Amino acid sequence: VLRHEEFEEGCKASCNGPYDGKWSKTMVGYGPEDNHFVAELTYNYGIGEYRLGNDFLGITLVSSQAVSNAKKMGWPLKEVTSGVFEAEAPGGYKFYLEDKEQLKQDPVWKVTLGVSNLQRSVSYWSGLLGMKIYEKDEEKQRALLGYADNQCKLELKAVGGAVDHGTAFGRIAFSCAKDELPSIEALMKKENQKILTPLVSLDTPGKATVQVVILADPDGHEICFVGDEAFRELSQVDPNGDKLLDDAMAADNSDKWFAEHNRKKVSA
Repeated sequence: VLRHEEFEEGCKASCNGPYDGKWSKTMVGYGPEDNHFVAELTYNYGIGEYRLGNDFLGITLVSSQAVSNAKKMGWPLKEVTSGVFEAEAPGGYKFYLEDKEQLKQDPVWKVTLGVSNLQRSVSYWSGLLGMKIYEKDEEKQRALLGYADNQCKLELKAVGGAVDHGTAFGRIAFSCAKDELPSIEALMKKENQKILTPLVSLDTPGKATVQVVILADPDGHEICFVGDEAFRELSQVDPNGDKLLDDAMAADNSDKWFAEHNRKKVSA
């Protein structure tokens, strides 16, 4: 746990999805956000279940330790190819664990998104957003892209039809120099691409205010570019992150409350 933050109302840039109530976010990863891929786990109080789509296809880790941990815990694993195991998180999200020794600082190798037209998506992410194409396999209808050799990669994989974002969709976020944000927004306007949130400042209580612009690719995948200077201040590892998360979960106690009142949490 890198940091945990609580919010009393919905985010004006829809950071917690299309929900307008109390929510929290917890950043988790293998190291600081400055130089690691991290996942933002959002929790909307009172929402008990989400419908998954085919937009987010999984995260791949290269870590024999993760495979070993799963086996010790009795966590269900399914070997999908030689040395690669599929695990499913409690919310249904897929993780692919490569049973190899972790050779670099961050074991997160790639994030896989579903797309309806591979060439169109590659043109967007590479041609417009400037990602380098590392691999492209027309037969398997997949492509691997990234901004740097030592960073987590983005895999685009055709799903054979329309992309369904369900009700639990998130977004991919990148930090860049704050001065680049207006030019990113201008390029998208020029190319008639979708801008979900024009350049805006977002506050985090007691922490830095960051500037972001949020886009959508041809399949509606949300992409957030955030000003790096303020983000580095916002994203400092909080030594109290674990305690804040534990305290929030203890105070929530929502499962007990819903059970006592014979009610179910809302299904989104």
